[in-house]
Amino acid sequence: MAFEATKKEWCELYSFFRLLADGKVVLGTAEAKAGDTFWPVAMIQREEHDGTRQYYIEEDTIRIEGENGSKSMPREDFGIVADLILQAVKSSPENDVASPEGVEEFLDEAAIFDLEAKTEDRTDFSITFWHPKAPLRGFNVRSRLGVMNPLLDGGRAANLKLEQSGVKFATPTVNKINALPESPNEVAERMMMIERLGGVLKYADVADRVFRSNLLMIDLHFPRVLTEMVRIMHLDGISRISELTEVIKQMNPLKIKDELINKLYEFKMKQFLMALVLGMRPAKIYNGLDSAVEGILLVDGNGEVLCYHKSEKQIMEDFLFLNTRLEKGSLEKDKYGFLERENGVYYFKLNAKIGLVKR
Repeated sequence: MAFEATKKEWCELYSFFRLLADGKVVLGTAEAKAGDTFWPVAMIQREEHDGTRQYYIEEDTIRIEGENGSKSMPREDFGIVADLILQAVKSSPENDVASPEGVEEFLDEAAIFDLEAKTEDRTDFSITFWHPKAPLRGFNVRSRLGVMNPLLDGGRAANLKLEQSGVKFATPTVNKINALPESPNEVAERMMMIERLGGVLKYADVADRVFRSNLLMIDLHFPRVLTEMVRIMHLDGISRISELTEVIKQMNPLKIKDELINKLYEFKMKQFLMALVLGMRPAKIYNGLDSAVEGILLVDGNGEVLCYHKSEKQIMEDFLFLNTRLEKGSLEKDKYGFLERENGVYYFKLNAKIGLVKR
């Protein structure tokens, strides 16, 4: 019986095989389309449970070097299997997809046992461009054909605190606000009920001290700006980062007077998105240094693999700015969206979660 894997797992393998077969990758545009520039792929390094493997692209073969020796396989076979995987992923309505006929035997032949590479540094695999001895570049694979991991998914560590002032609520009122029934808009409904009853919600702090220090690395006022964006997402239903930034620019929460720096909000948001891709995590101290991840390989809806690398900084920043959105995390798991008392003061927490848009 054929084994099953998620679309995310299949797409990571698909992109790996596609690059080996093609021997090149196209650079994506800011609009997530294929550009005119290709980078030749010389070698891909991937981690398996039994060690590191290098896949060298030769004229007609892929030479696989590992700790257990060396072997060569026809390069066109990788393209055939990539097409079989793509077809299976695109035609399946379910997230779990059965292995297409012949693929399992090919994986055994190529000694691939882990559909998702086992790495400590969060890369899916690393590539050398132009020449096998060139520096390795680490990449994350994201696919619009399946569920994508968020760029920022910090759970409780990514909570932002609003202080409730204005009216002092009695405990029964607080309980009534917190007991509003589950719905897609329950966070917005609670915030609106607080305001209807005379309460005011004002930015106070970042719940986690590490995440606070990470956001302050972007800008001393950035936590407040991010909190306003999350608030607008819940109240107005705007989720795209580019659209939210435009709203923030009009609101101007930092009261920037000089029209010469009206690009500040956009500039800081792009810095933040790049930091998330290149290594910032909510619960890990960020020192401004990039991690082993240097870029994103995006599998689009047609199966085209688009490359975004930090050396093409402006394009990558614009791509992230135009193709990311705020998302709603689980209220139960991430512990936000309720009035909670701390040291005699009531706070209302919001959660920051950012992902790539599906199309």
